[in-house]
Amino acid sequence: MPLVGTADVVNPAARAGRGVGAFNVIQLEHAEAIVAGAEAAGAPVILQISENAVRYHGALAPIGTATLAVARAAAVPVAVHLDHSTSPELVAEAVALGFTSVMYDASTLPYEENVRATAAVRARCHAAGVWVEAELGEVGGKDGVHAPGARTDPGEAAAFVAATGVDALAVAVGTSHAMLTRDAALDFGLIAALRAGVPVPLVLHGSSGVADRDLTTAVEHGMTKVNIATHLNRVFTTAAREALAADRTAVDTRGYLGAGRAAVAEEVTRLLGVLRATAAHATATHARAAGG
Repeated sequence: MPLVGTADVVNPAARAGRGVGAFNVIQLEHAEAIVAGAEAAGAPVILQISENAVRYHGALAPIGTATLAVARAAAVPVAVHLDHSTSPELVAEAVALGFTSVMYDASTLPYEENVRATAAVRARCHAAGVWVEAELGEVGGKDGVHAPGARTDPGEAAAFVAATGVDALAVAVGTSHAMLTRDAALDFGLIAALRAGVPVPLVLHGSSGVADRDLTTAVEHGMTKVNIATHLNRVFTTAAREALAADRTAVDTRGYLGAGRAAVAEEVTRLLGVLRATAAHATATHARAAGG
């Protein structure tokens, strides 16, 4: 199946009350694993490349072009997204390469500056047929949407979407980036209020810190695009460490990177099931896993 537009993945899920997994790519193995996991689940997926990953590679084109190639060869619908870009120039490069969406992050700016900058980026991207996600958290907060205790105001969120014309909005409801434990406390009432007041799909960043049951509940209350990065990196690294420990003479990188790739594929399949489940199904699954 060819590369698809991000709207073609996110909008039907929002209408149906399903979650969409958006998983971050750092190496080529991540892209291959995420697509393999989505194919096993029979579900669409979004491959994301962050500004930090671009910085790691030194440029967007090499990892971006490879990720687009993996998406185009997939057997399920796959979109490719630029995640957390603070640079309009990087956004323009992603659009030129063929990315199907971008997330422009001006959330650390004061509100009016965020609106002006985001609206300008949105206009250029829409002219190229590219879907745009933005972020709103504390007004002028220097740590933006993921500052400790930050929460997005539903009225302000609705006004921001109207003023900028963006296609999706990342909101602050209790998560933070790079969590290594899955015990974030989500504000489900706020998610429901945001869903009722905001006319575009909602995006949950920092979802690595959210337990399975709460991911399902978040989707039921109105979240659609669910971003996961750190959790999959932990899965990859754990599998690679185990492979190296099992064979201390190993020098072929394919052995331990392949183990990481296989582990991530399996976890992506599982997580996509979590995002598409109902709360009742998730509770039953949890009970079975606990021996109940």
